[in-house]
Amino acid sequence: MPEITILPDVFALSDEDWRALDTGDDPFVSRAFLGAAEQCCTDHGPIGWRPMHIALRGESGRIAGLLPLYVRHHWYGDFAMDYGWDSAWRQSGQGYFPKLVSGVPFTPSPGPRLLIARDAGEEVQAALIAAAIDVTAQTGASNWQCLFVREHDRAALAAAGLLMRRGVQFHWLNRDYGDFADFLAGFTAEKRKKMKRERRAVLDVGLRIEARHGDEIDDAHWLAIHRHYCSTFERLGGIASFSLDFFRSVGRALGRRMVVFSAFDDVRPVASAICYRDGSALYGRHWGTDIDCPGLHFELCYHAGIEYAIEHRLQRFEPGAQGEHKVARGFEPVSTWSAYWIADPHLRAAVARYIDREDGAMIDYQAEMAAHLPYRDTG
Repeated sequence: MPEITILPDVFALSDEDWRALDTGDDPFVSRAFLGAAEQCCTDHGPIGWRPMHIALRGESGRIAGLLPLYVRHHWYGDFAMDYGWDSAWRQSGQGYFPKLVSGVPFTPSPGPRLLIARDAGEEVQAALIAAAIDVTAQTGASNWQCLFVREHDRAALAAAGLLMRRGVQFHWLNRDYGDFADFLAGFTAEKRKKMKRERRAVLDVGLRIEARHGDEIDDAHWLAIHRHYCSTFERLGGIASFSLDFFRSVGRALGRRMVVFSAFDDVRPVASAICYRDGSALYGRHWGTDIDCPGLHFELCYHAGIEYAIEHRLQRFEPGAQGEHKVARGFEPVSTWSAYWIADPHLRAAVARYIDREDGAMIDYQAEMAAHLPYRDTG
């Protein structure tokens, strides 16, 4: 019989076991990223992430699958957009927390969640899902959320009876562009001129933009990058959860799978946008600045990333959650998917009705955003 164990952190799994898992080269479900994130996020009191990962081993004792799983007593940092759901639980005389979340702390990037060993069969997916449902019941959690899943996991979760909820993000798609000018050639004349003016405004103040990978950044530069990262949370009243050591360690471990776009005033880094990548996509995460420069946010967070993706022949650029302003810069609305297992059958039915109504609104929103894309009508 397969053996299921609960792990207290990602480091409870050996390097050999991690290498056996098919993570799709996704940087966020790497041992390096998850481990560093857990070291930052598990001691944050009610907004923390307490790991209880589900590991499945075959009869030989070899790892067959892993489901990252966290106990949550707060919404902060999971991007589940379930802020109002607790009122329904209170009205039914129950508490909404704790809930269980399969996802990556503070990272709303679609990716693999049901991590299967490369030599394991599809039945491992079903076994991990069943184990998560059992853990939900055993812990008394109100629900289990498997957030921002890709298509392969989505199909397995839907087949197991989880409620599938649509979200919308804005992703840039590489249509075999030769360079940034080739990309802009597809814009309407008005939108193309506006984009060029926006980029020129940054160059006119004398800033230099550079892309550096995680293994190309020295300690002084990391200090500036972390200061920029923290400044955005300070300005918006949020919590900067990732430490300086987090970025240093992840940069060393991921190397070229981490990309930081920095603006330099002479030799001084004055702004940074932190991204990650795999073999097919670039993923935008955090940004911050020491200065007020019109257009700098767009240049570092979007334009520089598009140029990098074209140069490195990446298929897409996913710059993170939300942001309708991305549409004017060529980022297209795409559906994202998350899955929910609701323990109480009456609340499950209520959530199912809510998701059904919400889905129609999401489809309409996606169509409306697509109508505002800057591309010329070639039809």
